[in-house]
Amino acid sequence: MADTNFDIIIIGSGPGGYVCAIRAAQLGFKTAIIEREYLGGVCLNWGCIPTKALLRSAEIFHYIQHANDYGLSASNVSYDPSAVVKRSRVVSKRLNDGVGFLMRKNKVDVIWGEATIDAPGKITVKGARNEAPKGALGPGAYQAKHIIVATGARPRVLPGLEPDKKLIWTYFEAMVPDRMPRTLLVIGSGAIGIEFASFYRTLGAEVTVVEVLPQILPAEDAEIAAFARKSFEKQGIKIYTGAKVAKLDKKADSVTATIDDGKGGTQTLTVDRVIAAVGVVGNIENLGLEKLGVKTERGAIVIDGACKTNVPGIYAIGDVAGPPLLAHKAEHEGVICVEAIKGLHPHAMDRRLIPGCTYCSPQIASVGLTEQAAKAQSLDVRVGRFPFIGNGKAIAMGEDQGLVKVIFDKKTGQLLGAHMVGAEVTELIQGYVVAMNLETTEEELMHTVFPHPTLSEMMKEAVLDAYGRVLNI
Repeated sequence: MADTNFDIIIIGSGPGGYVCAIRAAQLGFKTAIIEREYLGGVCLNWGCIPTKALLRSAEIFHYIQHANDYGLSASNVSYDPSAVVKRSRVVSKRLNDGVGFLMRKNKVDVIWGEATIDAPGKITVKGARNEAPKGALGPGAYQAKHIIVATGARPRVLPGLEPDKKLIWTYFEAMVPDRMPRTLLVIGSGAIGIEFASFYRTLGAEVTVVEVLPQILPAEDAEIAAFARKSFEKQGIKIYTGAKVAKLDKKADSVTATIDDGKGGTQTLTVDRVIAAVGVVGNIENLGLEKLGVKTERGAIVIDGACKTNVPGIYAIGDVAGPPLLAHKAEHEGVICVEAIKGLHPHAMDRRLIPGCTYCSPQIASVGLTEQAAKAQSLDVRVGRFPFIGNGKAIAMGEDQGLVKVIFDKKTGQLLGAHMVGAEVTELIQGYVVAMNLETTEEELMHTVFPHPTLSEMMKEAVLDAYGRVLNI
């Protein structure tokens, strides 16, 4: 019979869970991971990775349509929706298989089924939703000195806007449409909503976005969000802010939405499909947490800097442990958690240093405080900006619309935040993340030599602008 005793058991195999399992195995712990549906969790199978594959197809389609702008020619440009979706699923499957390989390589046991924590150190696993991968352990009773909850999150459902998988979609259905809608309503303008709005608009749909808050991309710096909004509207996306969808009336193959504009007026809009992108909620139910007295708050498990809950031997990481709900945050928490268990005294997560990226067109990336947040904390700040139109590489690429913005503490020179909109900014942002992690000052950034011609030169120029020394504009 298979051994059912482990040092560490992780519930959930998303980015947080499987990275946590690998690090635990590296540290010499006998480790198992429990999964009920698919290795890699939502991120690899229905989130981060397949959406980027879809957006890449849309991006290439856009470039082919504008071949003339680059001195090229292309005629009869079209796309096959089923092939676009198939490619994203192939990419997802490849990474799903990769997680299985990593578990075998690191000698992490995979237990296939749905977990309930009966008591600290004791877990019961029942039947899974999907067929178990080869070599996985099955249902039964398992023991572990340390139990780490990494069960992720699911789409938030609002009353009256409940998805039905046919006419009203969550991101699950939006990734595998049976056909491309001609008209689409996206409820919510966070990263998920805006990415799908961008994808479907690029492929030709008429897209309307409704956001209840005053600005789209509510977590972003207001100036960056405003720049992005102008770009989206120029592409033909219709945007309502400070508005809400009051009602959805479903027909045979369409939906009529009643939109409250927030100014006392209403209007109706009939579309082929609706995407409900109003956030996500942690999967904290049916785990036995309530019975054990594990503290939760606003739908998330409460943890300390080492990812411990209030119940000894039980930990939580990733989306289920609260915002920001990002895969890279989950991964880093997983490493912190097991290194703390090992007694390595890792640094607690500094959530100010977690970058956020939105892969729409144009891309958006940020880290640290927005200008508004810095001023709300009564900080005296210096703000620097540099537009893409002043960068040679951006002009050569045909991508001259964008902005880099940095915020410094005027007294200390500390970099408080960085915010970008434009081509490839999701790849650029890490430079500022490293700088902030190293507590870099403006002087050190000014003394750094950036290669030419690159988009990254704008990062230095923005710093120079904050101190009245900008060179190329």
